[in-house]
Order: sequence, then structure tokens, then C-alpha cells
Amino acid sequence: MKAAFITAPCPADGIQFGDLPQPQPRAVEALVRVRAVAVNPIDTYVRAGMVKMALPSPFIIGCDFAGVVEAVGVECKSFQPGDRVWGSNQGLFGRQGCFAELACVDEKWLNPVPTSVRDEDAAAVALVGITAHLGLFAKARLQAGETVFVNGGAGGVGSMVVQMAKAAGARVIATAGSDERVAKARGFGADLVLNHRTQAVAAAVKEFAPGGVNVFWETQREPDFDQAVPLLAPRGRFVLMAGREARPVFPVGPFYVKDCSLHGFAMFNATPDEQRACAADLNRWLAAGRLRANIDRLLPLDQAAAAHRLQEENTLHKSGALAGKIVLKP
Repeated sequence: MKAAFITAPCPADGIQFGDLPQPQPRAVEALVRVRAVAVNPIDTYVRAGMVKMALPSPFIIGCDFAGVVEAVGVECKSFQPGDRVWGSNQGLFGRQGCFAELACVDEKWLNPVPTSVRDEDAAAVALVGITAHLGLFAKARLQAGETVFVNGGAGGVGSMVVQMAKAAGARVIATAGSDERVAKARGFGADLVLNHRTQAVAAAVKEFAPGGVNVFWETQREPDFDQAVPLLAPRGRFVLMAGREARPVFPVGPFYVKDCSLHGFAMFNATPDEQRACAADLNRWLAAGRLRANIDRLLPLDQAAAAHRLQEENTLHKSGALAGKIVLKP
């Protein structure tokens, strides 16, 4: 089978594309014919060795996928050949990734694809959708009628946060870095979208939500707490899900006197059961048209190295090249 793989941590140009032996499903695994995969920042960190994890060699890269079950192990009970499935959390903690024509996946990481949903859309929402759901509901405990601020509402995670907060009955403020991205975030349902390069964000937020925002979602790697904390309502919740090397100044006094709370998390620490609970809502919203994938571009799988370069330029070097997910198809 064709696969995108590495033999040791390396730059993006070290990704190889070629033939590897076809995997065989173990007892609780399904053999999935992969139809679409998506790139995430964590994929580039693992591939580059920035996040230290045990890697088999050769190591197939990638976390997110959608496809069709071709065969199942003798103890796999939840799926059968012909089922369409999607999932995330491959390529982590010693597991092989999914950037290949075929992948063996433990059934605990698999979710059904709703009939009306395309493979590329299911793959595109996998990690970012579960991340948004965990942060909004398991961590921030968002309630209907509350106000959510999303710093970066046109990107992969940010667009999911905007849509899920609206689905839960919240008011949503989002920022974006260009007029095109402002329009994109507004299209995802944000009630107020601000161009942070040309508009006075703090003043506009205070006018829209005089009592402050209940949930502040930070998508950027280097949060500005001095700007953000004054925008929080009493008992506001601040959500962090990026910025491994960030060491920002934190205004302790203004934060604690309002009874605010800080929630940092990484979705791959969530158990399969916790992630399946998120996936159930994602599937329901996808099927109902209340959640739309945010795909920036589609590429063939043999362009995995170029996709990783582009993701790194956008994430680490802030190129602004992406406003959504890179999806690849075998």
C-alpha cells in the first residue's frame, strides 16, 4: 500500500511517500480503506520530534481520517465491513498514523460517518471538532445565553468553537486577521466579528457585552492576558489549547478577584469514551447541517510533505497562509 511515512524525527522534507506492507487488523481493530485525512499542528510536532513520543519505524504520520471498513478483527464488535467511519488520535503514543491507503484502527477510536456527510468533511472536523467540544462543554461548561469570545474564529479550531457555541445557544464574538476571514467567521455564525488588525477589539467587545464575556477561547500560541482578562465577566472561563513554549505575563490580581478560572487541555489526553461523547454531538450537528467543515484546500496524499511545510509556516511562523484545514486524499 502507498503511505506517507518517516523513519526518524525529521523536517517536513524528510517525509517519504511509497510502498509499505499492508497492515492486518488485530483482535479489536478494524482495517479501514482511507478516503481522506487531515493535517493538524500536533502532526508536525510529533514528526519533527518537538513532542517526544515513541515512534515505530517506519512511522506512518497523521491523526485524522475517514474511510470505509474493509475487515475487522475477531473481537471487533462495533463495526463491520462496509461501514463508513471517521476518527482521530492515530499517530500518537506509539500508534501508527493514518496517512496511508489502509490503516488498522482500534474500534474504540472509530465513529460512524452520517450518511449525508462527505469523507473529507468528516476527516476535517475530527481533531478540531473534538477539541472544541471538550473545551466548551467539558471544561468551560458553556450554557445557553452566555457570551463566547473566540480569538481567531476563521481557523480550524476557532471555526468549530464558533459553530458549536451557536448550536448551544450562546452569543459569539470572534476575531480574524483580514476582511476575507472576517466574512468567513461571520459565515460560520458569529454574531460579531472584528478585524483585529484594523479595529479596536476591546472597545467593540465591551460595547457588545458590557458585562463581559463568559468564555474566552484562545486559539493563538502566545496569549495576551493583559488584553484578555479585562474582557472577562465575573466567573468567566478562559480556555487554552495551544502554546507549548509560551511564557506570557499573567495578571493574577484582576483575574482572581472576578472569580475567573483558567482551563488548559490537550484533546489527546481525553479517554476514548470522553471523545466518543463529543463525536456523537459532532455527528448529530454534521447530519443536521449545523456544523460545517472548514477546509482551506484539498491535496493528494503524495503531497504530505508540502502539506506539513504549509502547516508549519502557518502555525510556527504565522504566515497566515491557512484559514482552515488541509485535507489530503489517497
